[in-house]
Amino acid sequence: MGKSTYQLILVTLLLVGSASRLHAQDPSQAQQTKPSAEVYGFAMLDIGENFRTIDPNWFDTMRVTKLPSSPGQFGENYSTFAGVRQTRFGFKTGIPNTDFGDITTIFEFELFGVGVDEGQTTFRLRHAWGEIGDIGAGQYWSPFVDTDAFPNSLEYWGPTGLVWFRNVQLRWTPIHGDTNFMVALERPGATGDPGVLANRIELQNVTGRFPLPDLTAAYRWGRKWGYLRAAGALRRMNWDDTLADPFDLSGHATGWGINLSSNIKVAKDVVRLAYVFGEGIQNYMNDSPVDVGIKRNPGNPVTPVVGEALGIQGLSAFVDHVWNDHYSSAIGYSWQTNDNSDGQAPSAFKAGHYALGNLLYTPVAGVMFGGEFQWGRRVNFSDGFSYDGYKLQFSFKYNFSQKFGG
Repeated sequence: MGKSTYQLILVTLLLVGSASRLHAQDPSQAQQTKPSAEVYGFAMLDIGENFRTIDPNWFDTMRVTKLPSSPGQFGENYSTFAGVRQTRFGFKTGIPNTDFGDITTIFEFELFGVGVDEGQTTFRLRHAWGEIGDIGAGQYWSPFVDTDAFPNSLEYWGPTGLVWFRNVQLRWTPIHGDTNFMVALERPGATGDPGVLANRIELQNVTGRFPLPDLTAAYRWGRKWGYLRAAGALRRMNWDDTLADPFDLSGHATGWGINLSSNIKVAKDVVRLAYVFGEGIQNYMNDSPVDVGIKRNPGNPVTPVVGEALGIQGLSAFVDHVWNDHYSSAIGYSWQTNDNSDGQAPSAFKAGHYALGNLLYTPVAGVMFGGEFQWGRRVNFSDGFSYDGYKLQFSFKYNFSQKFGG
């Protein structure tokens, strides 16, 4: 798909979305209700034992990409962990029945540090979002994500093969409800792996550039037994060679993905299923490596290496089971595999496996205690190394919520 075609699609969707439902309601037909505000969140303690090692910055998770990529990388086995990083606080407001539809806002943060704050207990923004009628803007779940596919687990990070990403976006939702449709323009971003040439100065002067926003869309078909959902993502990734030398390492790639998911209700239980495939969409995944890898280009002295959008597949299958009014469990498995490029290091991440089982106890509404066993496996690209992680976690969660008005 050419750049001009891509731009035409984006502009058309914006124009159609802006005009779709920004019309005045008939005041005589509107249901008059008051504005509302809600303060909500929970305090949560996680405590447990790592039976094997993991990157110390991710001590309280089962991130398979953070398991050792070589023997002894993170020291000896057995370590106790404890933290309150899952604690969350949020604020919602609602103004119903304006001339242009309902207005809703959400501001929410937690204490789980990532990026430059990884390993810390610190404030982290989750949502900063507003909607009026069909138009939403801010930071919220990408349409490429199905939040209902996430199991009722204690472990924070979650299944390795699941699409899971909050992003800055402009969204149009012309169809609301259990059956719905949405389209968004999202903030672009991706990562690259220079692989075995990571120390070459020629590659250190290659910088990423994103000339277009990511385009995502999703359609959900809801029924009494559950739903079926299909989502797609399309993106443009460029990189520019800024070093004045005989080489030209500039290039571009197109990333794309399809995410199919479903919930199936069986009595009081829920089966949560998801399958994703594509190329160059790793940063939309819950726990994945880079989007673009280096690839050899023999016979070309000017461009001896090129970038390649890496293929990926992911699967997630979990069951949330209700034993009675006070006890419930979640059990399931998730997997992902990546099509590594030939220039990546032998220790690069190839595949991940993830599974858990838990027992949760709710003595009264808003309070939950539970225990969970977690397993994860990392498989390297081509050096034959793999590593299994095992973790036992206990959590104590106390919810709070207070609504005003409405």
